[in-house]
Amino acid sequence: MRVGLILAEALGGLRRNISMVISVVLVTFVSLTFVGAAILMQGQISTMRDYWTERAQVSVSMCSTVSTGESCLDGAATPEQVDQVRAELEGDPLASLIGDLRFENKAEAYANITELLGEEQASVLTEEQMSETFYVTLKDPGQSQVIVEAFAGINGVEEVRDQLQYLDPLFSALTVATYIAVGIAVLMLIAAILLIATTIRLSAYARRKEIGIMRLVGASNRFIQTPFVLEGVFAAFIGSVLASAAVVAGVHFGVNGYLKGRVPFITTWVTMQDAALVVPVLIGIGVLLAALSAGFAIRRWLRT
Repeated sequence: MRVGLILAEALGGLRRNISMVISVVLVTFVSLTFVGAAILMQGQISTMRDYWTERAQVSVSMCSTVSTGESCLDGAATPEQVDQVRAELEGDPLASLIGDLRFENKAEAYANITELLGEEQASVLTEEQMSETFYVTLKDPGQSQVIVEAFAGINGVEEVRDQLQYLDPLFSALTVATYIAVGIAVLMLIAAILLIATTIRLSAYARRKEIGIMRLVGASNRFIQTPFVLEGVFAAFIGSVLASAAVVAGVHFGVNGYLKGRVPFITTWVTMQDAALVVPVLIGIGVLLAALSAGFAIRRWLRT
C-alpha cells in the first residue's frame, strides 16, 4: 500500500471540505472538553470525599446553661453525666471503633469561639454558657451512626452531630453537575460522530469518479477507504488536542491560579498531573470514535 499516495488523497479531501473539517474540529473540541471536565470533576469529588472522610468527626455536645433541648431540662450537664459519657466512649463496645478521642472543656470552647469571632463579638457570651464537647474520630467513618445512636436523647447530652452529614449535600450537588457535564458531552459526541460520517460521505461523493477508476484498475477496498478514514481521524485529532489544551489550561489557570486562593476551606484540588492523565484519554476517545465513524460511513457508501 503506497503511504504517500494515501496521505495525498487524505490531504486533498481535507482541502476540498475545509468548512466541514472545521465543524468537526469544533464539535469534537467542545464535546471532549466536557468529557475532560466531567472526569476532573469526578476526581475532585473523590479527592474531597476521601480527605474529609478521614478527618470528619462525631461531636457529642453536653448541655450548657443555655441549652433548651428535651435532654437538657435539668440544666447544664453535671460532672457525673460528663464522666458517664466519657466512660461509655472509652468502654470496650465503642473503644474498638474510635481512632482518637478529644475532650473540649468550657474554657477551651470559649477560647476557640473568641479566636473565631473576635473578642468584641464573643464578649456577649460567657464561659459558663459554653458546651463541653467530646470529639470522636472513628477508624471507619461509616460507623458514625453507631455513636449517634448511642448518645442521642441521653440526659445531659444536648446534641450528637456527624460532620459528614453537612458535606453530603455539597458532594451530591457536585455529582449532579458531573452528570450534567457527561450528558452534554454524550450529546456533543453523537453530533460529532454524525458530522464526521456526513463529511466522509460528501467527500466520497465528490470523488466518486476517482473511486470508480480505482475500482476498475483493481484497487482494494482498504486502499480506497483509508484516505477517508484518515480525514476523519485527522479532524478529530485536532479537536482532541484543543480539548486537551483547554482542560490543562483550566486546571492551571482556573484551579491553581484562581480557585485555590479563593476557596480556602477546600485544601485538596485536582493537579496538573491529573490533567495530564486525562489528555491521552481524550485523544484516544476522539481518534477512536472518528475512525469507527469514518470507517462505517465509507464502507456503507461503497456498498451503495
